[in-house]
Amino acid sequence: MTADTRGIEWVKRIQAIAQAGLAYSKDAYDLERFEELRAISVEMMSAYSGLAIEQVANLFANESGYQTPKVDVRGVVMQDGKLLLVKEKTDGGWSLPGGWADIGLSPKEIVVKEVKEESGYDVEPVKLLAVLDRNKHPHPPLAHHVYKLFIHCKLTGGQAQTSIETTEVGFFAENELPSLSTDRVTSGQIAMLFKQVREPLGETIFD
Repeated sequence: MTADTRGIEWVKRIQAIAQAGLAYSKDAYDLERFEELRAISVEMMSAYSGLAIEQVANLFANESGYQTPKVDVRGVVMQDGKLLLVKEKTDGGWSLPGGWADIGLSPKEIVVKEVKEESGYDVEPVKLLAVLDRNKHPHPPLAHHVYKLFIHCKLTGGQAQTSIETTEVGFFAENELPSLSTDRVTSGQIAMLFKQVREPLGETIFD
C-alpha cells in the first residue's frame, strides 16, 4: 500500500468517526468538534485526490447517520463460454454490467435492472458468486469503502444495446479480455469469476 493510499484510508476512517459523532452525540460542543473534524477530512481528501473541496464534500461527506460501506452489484453473464462486458463511457475501460445498489431493490432486482440498462440483455440471477471488499483488491483508491457483489446470471433474451453510461457491448473469452475499467473490476476478479462459473457447486467467495 502506497503512502497516498494509506493516507486516503486514514481520511476515510476520520470521516466515518466524524459522521458517527454527528449522528449520536448530544453535546453541542462535541457536535461542533465533529463538524470541524469532518471539514478537515474533506480538505485532506481534496488534497490527496486533487478534486475540488465542493466535489469532495458532495461525494464524501454528504451523508448522515452511522457510516456503512456502499454496495456495488455486478452481473456475471456467460454465452458460449464468453463473458459479457460493457465499455464504460467515463474511462473507456470494459467492466461487468452493474453499479451502486439502489434503495428499495434487492440484489437480484438490481442486477437484472443494471444488466438490462447497460447491455440491453435480459437475465435471470442464478447464484451469488462472490462478496469482496474493494479495499482488499488492486483497485485505484476511492473515497468510499465498498463491498462488491458478483452475481451469476442466466441470459434469457434481449440484444446488445448501449446506454448513457456504456459505448460498446460484447462477449469475451478469458484469454481475450479487453482493457478493463479497474475502478470497477480487475483481471484477477475476472479470472476468479470464470473459475466460479466453471465450478457451479463451489461455495461463494467472500473477503
